[in-house]
Amino acid sequence: MARSALFRLALLMQVAWTVRAITEIGDVNGLKILYGSWNSPRLSGWNSGPGGDPCGESWQGVLCTGPRVTSIKLPGQNLGGSLGYALDQLRNLKILDLSNNQLSQAIPYQLPPQLQEMYLSNNQLTGLPYSLKDLWSLTKIDVSHNQLIGTIPDVFQNFSNLNLLDVSFNQLTGSLPSSFAGLISISVMHVQNNKLSGDINVLSDLPLADLNVENNQFNGWVPSSLRSIPNLRDGGNNFSTSPAPPPPPFTPPPPPPRAQAGGKSPGTKSSSRQSKEAESGGLSQGKMAGIIVALVLAAVIAGLVAVCYMRKRKRKPDLEKKMESSWLTPHNAPAKVKELKMEQKTRLSPPEKVLKPPPLKTPAAERSPIKHKNSKASVAATSYSVADLQAATNSFAQENLLGEGSLGRVYRAELQNGTPLAVKKLDASGSTVQTNEEFLAFVSTIARLRHTNVTELVGYCAEHGQRLLVYEYFNRGTLHEMLHVLDETSKRLSWNQRVKIALGAARALEYLHEVCSPAVVHRNFKSANILLDDDMSPHLTDCGLAALSSTSSDRQVAAQMLGSFGYSAPEFAMSGVYTVKSDVYSFGVVMLELLTGRKPLDSSRARSEQSLVRWATPQLHDIDALSKMVDPALKGIYPAKSLSRFADVISSCVQPEPEFRPPMSEVVQSLVRLMQRASLSKRSSGDELGGSQRSMHDPPSDY
Repeated sequence: MARSALFRLALLMQVAWTVRAITEIGDVNGLKILYGSWNSPRLSGWNSGPGGDPCGESWQGVLCTGPRVTSIKLPGQNLGGSLGYALDQLRNLKILDLSNNQLSQAIPYQLPPQLQEMYLSNNQLTGLPYSLKDLWSLTKIDVSHNQLIGTIPDVFQNFSNLNLLDVSFNQLTGSLPSSFAGLISISVMHVQNNKLSGDINVLSDLPLADLNVENNQFNGWVPSSLRSIPNLRDGGNNFSTSPAPPPPPFTPPPPPPRAQAGGKSPGTKSSSRQSKEAESGGLSQGKMAGIIVALVLAAVIAGLVAVCYMRKRKRKPDLEKKMESSWLTPHNAPAKVKELKMEQKTRLSPPEKVLKPPPLKTPAAERSPIKHKNSKASVAATSYSVADLQAATNSFAQENLLGEGSLGRVYRAELQNGTPLAVKKLDASGSTVQTNEEFLAFVSTIARLRHTNVTELVGYCAEHGQRLLVYEYFNRGTLHEMLHVLDETSKRLSWNQRVKIALGAARALEYLHEVCSPAVVHRNFKSANILLDDDMSPHLTDCGLAALSSTSSDRQVAAQMLGSFGYSAPEFAMSGVYTVKSDVYSFGVVMLELLTGRKPLDSSRARSEQSLVRWATPQLHDIDALSKMVDPALKGIYPAKSLSRFADVISSCVQPEPEFRPPMSEVVQSLVRLMQRASLSKRSSGDELGGSQRSMHDPPSDY
């Protein structure tokens, strides 16, 4: 009775507070989670317990409009921790200023949807989220002086209001995203002191007044339109000092100079007189010459059209005669007609047609483009000779063999400067790629896949009938080896490291599925294709290689690679259909490996336990059974709540029906929340932890 009375009293107090509170409950929850992510520093009014009214009680740094929080300004408050996982609950937040603190980890995917100004400079943040693409209201972004890595997300297509972008003093790589061309209001752009490469032509038509690109690895030429910017700094790059090459033939003339303040063009005094002449119908010599050139071009084009028309009419009787003779064999007539039409189309088409790779939202890898001697396709990767790779692999010696798959063998290579690489020697028999032109188009496509958790293609070889792909090398091996090959004493994967690996692999698939356009389906996602670096960060390999498998053998190859190892989704086993949702299923299987330490298919176990998914799925929501499934190598050192949430993500990914599986962006968000809550539980009481609290002693950097 006493407990019941206390419960009712607490409930009444909560209801009473809710009634009198000013601030919307969603904003209150968002601020409390944010406060907990900062390790609960001393801030006037802030608290993470029950109650609290940020707008009514004037919490430090919080400004409101009515019941909604619209501004958070806490620069230089020595805030630690992270940005939490619930900023998206602050639905009306317009200004976020947390600069000059000690915030770490990546900027979260969950961001305020109506944010206009974001100041996060001088922290220790490590990554920019692709969810920026939804924040169209942003006018100012300052994330300078952090530890940002990877490429600048290509998400700025709709940022028509952005006037300040500062990503300087970070470790960003790759080229400037092509979507920068859509920044029609940008005035200040600072990207100095990074490792950015390629050219800066995408900035040529922007209304910039302050541009700093110093101390990067840019090359090419500084566009002439940027030379007139009042405050341009471009030193410390590899820009060419020779005259820029002329524009290609028939290229439209460059746009007129941008208008200065007040709407006046920076022309000479005679500009007004020339405009008056134009209004009165007068023609300058330049305009007259332009008209003459246009008339000449029109005449030439008309002549070419006439010639083509006459040739086509001349060839038509020959085609009709061949078609008439084909009626002698009615059973193959349709195929014969199609063949003859294709023959005529081939004669009329240009002699060489360069295959173009499908576009990606992310920019191409910015190396010095190399043209192969037998191709016109430009490939943004290093070209190696067969002799180079033979020397680096000791003639592809057996002791350098790292692994073998359906597409070929992988060897460890070491260049003369000591750089280790992984060389995949492709087996041409099972590939759709036949000509060098096709191979280089394929390489050009996969070389543009750039993400922190995707293994980078650094080069290729296409000579003497050999086709090889050169990747970066990771000496910790694969996740499969770490879980299933090494003995118990060699396994060093803590619970935190397993969550970190799952999150990194999820972000790699999210990038392939939801950032690349068209989406890239991996088709061979498994623990053996997840490479680990010295920090135990995951790197997904073989991305984009599914395109090499011939259509006729797709099902056979994939069944060999996936089905026999237990990663294959049910819909593929039944119909041969493979989609991004099939990748999600395979990801769930890998998470089960991380949870249990078991192989997806293990014939050495009892019959009911041979299939990991079939054995584990019914137990994922039973907390007692779940604790017995955990990898014995963890020795019971893990947080119970984190384990349960990890199992929830697995359950959603291995749903039998593809439509019920979540997109990878949702999986990423779930794992981020799991990580954040586990971090908060380090400061909680021992009853919230399963096993030993030593499980939480792993450093936060593990995430």
